[in-house]
Amino acid sequence: MNSVFCSDSAEPLFCGFRNANDLYTVLSEQIAARLTAGVARNGRAGFVASGGTTPGALYDLLAKREASWKSVSITLSDERWTDPSSTRSNEYLVRARLLTANAAAAQFVPFKTAHAHALDAEDVVSAAIGGILRPFDVVLLGMGTDGHTASLIPGAQGLARAMDRCESALVRAVDPPDLTAMGERMTLTLRTILDARWIVLLIRGDAKLAAYKRALAGRDVLDAPVRGVLQQTNVPVSIFWSAE
Repeated sequence: MNSVFCSDSAEPLFCGFRNANDLYTVLSEQIAARLTAGVARNGRAGFVASGGTTPGALYDLLAKREASWKSVSITLSDERWTDPSSTRSNEYLVRARLLTANAAAAQFVPFKTAHAHALDAEDVVSAAIGGILRPFDVVLLGMGTDGHTASLIPGAQGLARAMDRCESALVRAVDPPDLTAMGERMTLTLRTILDARWIVLLIRGDAKLAAYKRALAGRDVLDAPVRGVLQQTNVPVSIFWSAE
């Protein structure tokens, strides 16, 4: 394995790589293997894909991996409430980079509906996600330097509800502060994210590494919602980081 180091302690498993190509190669192999194992175990497997700029090259590799794709359901960790044809849409990214080659055989469950506002679509999207076998075999997450993951964004209207571990809904609408220019969104709730066999946090660069260390050091989950994932012990979490 071409990693700089892999550290296993009381904290999440941290695997650091010299470059993104090495990271994406190893991670795509592991995700494909886990999805295939899930199909062998249960007849179907579930994969939660993240958006943003980091996972695109990972999806390019993953789409070409041999896996039991026809029995895999893929959904999103979160979505901007924008038209799926927009390049800002996570659905657009997944359709363009992941649901191709071998992975084109997978079933995709999108978030975006015809509803004008995400809040109006919560029940519909929650029901759609409920059709995917859980626990999810793999949940892939990213993280912002502000400590957000999925669309669990500090200061967002609806964040506390989405972070509530007693929350029964699978998704919730959130409205981030105007200053972030992130726009209205739909996100998996923290409880849904943690209904997984394996969670991967994919990050790159020194700024994200520093944000990860800050998240480990603090305790306020509303200040840095990724702490809700990192500071629990029920679901294994692996950090995949590259210096470049």
